Amino acid sequence: MGNRLSKIYTRTGDDGSTGMADGSRVSKADALFNVMGDIDELNSHIGLVRAHLTHLIITRQSLPERLKTQENTDFSQALIIIQHLLFNIGGELAMPEYEGVTSTHIEWLEQQIDAMNSSLPALKDFILPTGSLLVSQLHVARTVCRRAERQAVALQQERTQAIRSPALTFINRLSDWLFVAARFCTDPEHISEVLWDSKVLQNLK
Repeated sequence: MGNRLSKIYTRTGDDGSTGMADGSRVSKADALFNVMGDIDELNSHIGLVRAHLTHLIITRQSLPERLKTQENTDFSQALIIIQHLLFNIGGELAMPEYEGVTSTHIEWLEQQIDAMNSSLPALKDFILPTGSLLVSQLHVARTVCRRAERQAVALQQERTQAIRSPALTFINRLSDWLFVAARFCTDPEHISEVLWDSKVLQNLK
């Protein structure tokens, strides 16, 4: 582990710049920090997903059926792994020579998606981003993930070496994982998926 933080504020960033791993100073308005900020925000939202899930487990209230078996442990562990990998992506952005995400991690995420999706009914309608607190928070994380991907693509187009392709692919695949996870955590016996319904707007014409 690197040097321990003995003092939180340093005043070195008061001029609008921040230090990189190589000692250089970069403007906080740089596109790189848009991506780093989105990744950090995404990681925090997934942390909130974990908190919601832990609360459901402890209180045993409205825990989706699919999470009452061994799958509960697997899903919880997946969230922990994802948080660590997102932290690694932040490390890659700060240290271009660092490789924190590989094709192995992308394949793992794809296997997770396939496993969850195999237990779900076919999707025939658009889904509104709502439902239980757990499901809604997964949708929030998904939308932040999409934003992070847009910022990452813009960064790569601006500076190819600023973000590695595996990291970009992982972010893209993670948004798919979060969408499927939101469906996976929906319990038909409690709060069903909320589908887009054209009839809702008919009275407003």
